Amino acid sequence: VGAEAFRAGAALALAAASAALVAGAAGRRRGPAARAASTRPRLRLRAEFRSMCKDSDPEDSVRRKFEAVCARAQDRICAAVEEMDGKGKFDREQYDRGDKPGGGVARVLTGGNIWEKAGVNLSVVYSEMPQEALQAATERGVDRVGGTKLEPGQKVPFFACGLSSVMHPKNPFCPTMHFNYRYFETDFGTWWFGGGTDITPSYLDEDDMRHFHGTYKKVCEKYDPEWYPKFKAWADRYFLIPHRGETRGLGGIFFDDFCSEGAEKHLAFSGDCLEAVTDAYLPLIKKHKDAEFSQEQKEWQLMRRGRYVEFNLVYDRGTTFGLKMLSSGVGRLESILMSLPENARWQYNHTPAPGTPEAEIMEAFKSPREWV
Repeated sequence: VGAEAFRAGAALALAAASAALVAGAAGRRRGPAARAASTRPRLRLRAEFRSMCKDSDPEDSVRRKFEAVCARAQDRICAAVEEMDGKGKFDREQYDRGDKPGGGVARVLTGGNIWEKAGVNLSVVYSEMPQEALQAATERGVDRVGGTKLEPGQKVPFFACGLSSVMHPKNPFCPTMHFNYRYFETDFGTWWFGGGTDITPSYLDEDDMRHFHGTYKKVCEKYDPEWYPKFKAWADRYFLIPHRGETRGLGGIFFDDFCSEGAEKHLAFSGDCLEAVTDAYLPLIKKHKDAEFSQEQKEWQLMRRGRYVEFNLVYDRGTTFGLKMLSSGVGRLESILMSLPENARWQYNHTPAPGTPEAEIMEAFKSPREWV
């Protein structure tokens, strides 16, 4: 619950902090217990996983299906990262919300061979959000209540489920990666999906960017050839740090308030995006994990992590949502702040020297480009 996990929504992980659905326009608005007919077999999950959805939520509801997709992806991604790291292991903490429905599964790795810190967090939330939290949660804010005129102080009952991750490697030549995918419903009969995967390198390797963006371009084109250019441009806008005039990283895809298609298409797309995480990211880590680096290069990485913190704490919509929900007694601070790096650096008035690799990537941060 909380920040980046539901970046636009509600889930976990948010850097600063750290957290897809029935066909047809009418079907897309059926509301809290929206059902989605599916021919897919029920997903198998690790034995100790227990659903955090209400018992009253139908087995074929979008809520349960999306939770299962996220739980399966969490297990698979954590296993792949552990295998590559060779040392670090993800802790596993499944928690509930006391006498309230919902809960979460927090998976965090620290002190690995490759990763300084990595988290993959799943969250399920049933609650009410203040109107200002709804405005923080989506692009369109209060019109996510189906045209209902809200009274001053009136809260919006909602369900949210999301999977969010941030991975911070030790080597400056290995990029940080973030993803989150989420599903939202309100009791006013509206629902939507949001999410994305993005990459934050400290040094530019154009082949890496072509691979990362190319992987998600293929996923998008499977559904609609217009989605990749649309979601790539959205990511470039969303991850801008206005007070710096530069982006947090080199983008990826980002989307929000997504309910333009049938329920099954959205669900399948989010699932495919989660499946693509390891294919898009781990080859870059394997390529650079043993590269030698200097103290100056490590310090540059820490300065870029400082930018990561600035964006997440000041601008990230998910972080804002998570912190606002804490005031309503919903949320988990450790999950909201999970995505912060263990170390960051702010050096006064630092400007990379012209012609250096640091200056090269700064140009890419200031002027987003097309990679594929």
